[in-house]
Formats: sequence, structure tokens, C-alpha cells
Amino acid sequence: MTKLVIWGRHNSNNVKKPLWAAHELGLPFESKIVGMQYGGTKTPEYLAMNPMSQIPTLQDGDLVLCESHAIVRYLFAEYADAAAFPTQASARSRAIGDRWMDWTQCTLAPVMKGVFWPVVRQTEAERDWNAIRAAMAQMEALLKIAEGWLEKYPWFSGDSFGAGDIPLGCFLYAWFEMPIERESHPKLEAWMAKLKERPAFQKSVMGPLT
Repeated sequence: MTKLVIWGRHNSNNVKKPLWAAHELGLPFESKIVGMQYGGTKTPEYLAMNPMSQIPTLQDGDLVLCESHAIVRYLFAEYADAAAFPTQASARSRAIGDRWMDWTQCTLAPVMKGVFWPVVRQTEAERDWNAIRAAMAQMEALLKIAEGWLEKYPWFSGDSFGAGDIPLGCFLYAWFEMPIERESHPKLEAWMAKLKERPAFQKSVMGPLT
């Protein structure tokens, strides 16, 4: 295989997803840091790959992909061993994780931004705590849905870890690390503890939020 290139800053939740997937699959890759304070997403070279000027972007030979979930799905579809990742072995089993990947991106992430951005990236003078508390209440309602799933299955990919756990794992690591008061969600907390035992998660996701 050609060596992969993953473009994006490592403190972005969206970039952490393909980084984690690549480490999980044991894939060699080069990391090129771009985005926000690092710049680089407006250059002609980058815009030719990703005209949205966003991160992450993946290069795999002559294949260029943007959008974090498309990248994670591609990496698992192309490189995952079915014995090691049985939830990726069929369209039926992949669909379970796909559901949670899309739920994370479309439903949870916009709400999470209302907490993460002001708490992590704004000064106290800039924060609107009424808006933050409203977003936190919405987050807690969503987390009850995720908690309910874990009453039936050990992973968001089904019976074993898979691509479906990656997006939510990135966002909820930040949720549990932020200096805020949270409700207790024992199943989610146990699931996060299992993620923290995975070397690929430790390399790609755990660390400072900024």
C-alpha cells in the first residue's frame, strides 16, 4: 500500500477520527498539520484537494478524501481485517455503527459545539453561560439516548469495537474532560474507560483539548 497522508491539526475532534482509525488499523501514515492557528488550508495545493478549505483531508495514492466520516469508513472498508473487526465484515453489521456515526455528526456535534467552543476556546468574559447551560441540558438529553443503547450492546458498533465507536469516542472524550458539572451516565463512563485502554485511542485522542 502507499503511505497515507492525513492533513489537519491534532487537537481537532474531526481530525482525531481518521488519526485514531489509522492507528487502530496499524496503518503507516504521514501527518501534515494545517488548520486554524497553523494555517495552510487556503493554499492552492490544499484547495485543490479540499475546496471546502476544511480539515481533515486524506491522501491514499491518487485517492483524495475529505469529510471525517467518509475517511473513517474508507479506511475500515479498505484495510480492516474481518477477524479483528467483525462488525466491519458485512453491510448489515456496518450499518449499526454507521447509524451512530451519522447521529454523532448530525445530532450531537452541533449541540456539543455550544458547550465545547465557549468552555475550551473562549475567555470567561466572552462566555454566555445561559447559552452554555442550555446546550449542556440538550447534551444530557442526547447522552441518555446513547446510554440506553449501551444497556443492550457493549459498543456503538454492536457486539465489538468498530468504526461506529470512533466519532462519538472523540467527542465524548472532550465532554468528560471539560471542566463542567455533568450528570452520571455509568454505561457511557464504562465505555469510555474501555476506549482509554486502547493504544490507538491513547495516541490519537487523549491529550489536551486545545
